[in-house]
Amino acid sequence: MFDICNKRVALITGKGGVGRTTITAALGRAAAKRGLRVLLTEIGEPDGDYTPLARLFGHETLPGDPIGIGPNLWGCTLWPRRGHELFFKRVIPVGPIARAAANNESLRKLLDSAPSFREMGVFYHMFWLLEATRPDGKFEFDLVIIDMPATGHTLGLTGLRQRLLSLMPTGPIAKILNEGAKYFHDPEVMGAYIVTLPETLPVTESLELAEGLQASNTPVGGVFLNRMLPDPFTEAERAALAPFSDQPLYGMNRYLRVPAGEAALKRLRDSTALPIEVVAELPLAGLELIEGMAIALAMETNP
Repeated sequence: MFDICNKRVALITGKGGVGRTTITAALGRAAAKRGLRVLLTEIGEPDGDYTPLARLFGHETLPGDPIGIGPNLWGCTLWPRRGHELFFKRVIPVGPIARAAANNESLRKLLDSAPSFREMGVFYHMFWLLEATRPDGKFEFDLVIIDMPATGHTLGLTGLRQRLLSLMPTGPIAKILNEGAKYFHDPEVMGAYIVTLPETLPVTESLELAEGLQASNTPVGGVFLNRMLPDPFTEAERAALAPFSDQPLYGMNRYLRVPAGEAALKRLRDSTALPIEVVAELPLAGLELIEGMAIALAMETNP
């Protein structure tokens, strides 16, 4: 499997509805089982009160600072405003002035509405968490796994450094972007992993996303082909069922998903040199699904 446990940062991305958040949670469990200190994060919306990753672990939402959600496992939400506040504290060393700047309503509205400033807040919050250390000087977290937003927002974040440096090549923002480059552009440190389904449109979008990530110098570690169905039928059995394939019979949709999934897998293999990890569909839900996927992923994850 992918060498996610050898990274410091794993970005889990893909279009909505492909199981991105479940894969994020399962990878976190798998890495934690290997003894790593793992932080699971997701990106929150301004004034939002719903974060899907939090729900998987019994929380309505996760705060901006990490909390324990399992053995060797912590969780938090990357809030743009939390990143802005931390950034102001860094560039304005006087605490009360930094807080006043972060809490200024007009400034907050500007930062929330301007896409690059919002993404800068998320970027700095990530950077701050990655730089956090324990008293012994070791990093607070061995691995940070980020449940990224849907495709367009992901590319907006991964392309942030190129956009802002072209506008502001010097100054405090440029300095932070350059410091963060080691976490977001070094393939030894970070990998982006695309989650898709064995269907035509998700595969098409995943291939486009891979190209977009590579164009922004974001290392792509591989593709998770999620919810792949095994084929329990022999060729003779499929030949016998062929005359009924257009009939509205119970189970026919699932039956037809098998060859469609095989075709999607072949297309992925023919269209990209990226590693592909096939994740079987499991007849589970909620925490049982996460645990089942974590066990399967943990067996092959290289520490």
